[in-house]
Amino acid sequence: MGAQIRVYRQKISSTTSMQKIFKAMELIATSRIGKARARVSASLPYAKAITRAVSAVASQSEVDHPLTREPETSTRSAVLICASDRGLAGSYSSSVLKEAEQLLTKLKAEGKEVDVYLYGRKAEAYFDFRNRTTKRVWTGNTDEPLFETAKEIGAAVLEAFNQDTASGGVDEIHLVFTQFKSMVTQEPNVVRLLPLEVVEEKVSEKTTDLLPLYEYEPEPEQVLDGLLPRYIDSRVFAALLQAAASELAARQRAMKTAGDNASELIKKYTRLRNNARQAEITQELTEIVAGADSLSA
Repeated sequence: MGAQIRVYRQKISSTTSMQKIFKAMELIATSRIGKARARVSASLPYAKAITRAVSAVASQSEVDHPLTREPETSTRSAVLICASDRGLAGSYSSSVLKEAEQLLTKLKAEGKEVDVYLYGRKAEAYFDFRNRTTKRVWTGNTDEPLFETAKEIGAAVLEAFNQDTASGGVDEIHLVFTQFKSMVTQEPNVVRLLPLEVVEEKVSEKTTDLLPLYEYEPEPEQVLDGLLPRYIDSRVFAALLQAAASELAARQRAMKTAGDNASELIKKYTRLRNNARQAEITQELTEIVAGADSLSA
């Protein structure tokens, strides 16, 4: 019985230590999620403005530009997958990797070769474990992305897009990330970055706002040359911010669940330890009574 009590005490001690770690990580994620959501909100006005500007140039002008031109036959694609650097975030990374696998399967079924770009150590470990080749990998600060990283990613994918497919270039670029909708809901999302899919917002009858009309100086082709790299950088950075907020929300929720489960385990082990102690006491009393009865006889 004494050995069993020691085992339960060790389990209670280790589970309590883990509970403290879970609680600390939950508090850290909770304290940082507010800043992450604020960064997402702050990035929206610029992203919307540059999207409307690029849409206006591409849709209101008869422009034949490589970044908006649909290829007749697409033979090679690039996929950028945004995961996390650290674990303990529930199914965050596994969900986005599952969505990426579905996209890769679809592209390969269409007869396209795929170049994979990764963001986050979890995605890197996933592909390394399966011995699958990747073009480039970016790691570090997935829960607090930097704009410099987004610019580096944007420059890499644009360079691949501007190359001929015979020289290792790509016809189209897809982005897989997790969209932050609320503290409870984060959904994996797939977006085609290039060629640019321009979708103008429809003006309803109840809306009095008119879409802006632009005059171009210099020519629209040169405007696109200047706007589209910035547009790609903003889209990539917005995706990284969405992914960071989703990662923190998923980690906060996962750590809260883990802490609650640790509390239940502590209660269970405490009850079992008390039962073992009571059984030991009962056995000792039984032995004392039996010994006293044998002496009196």
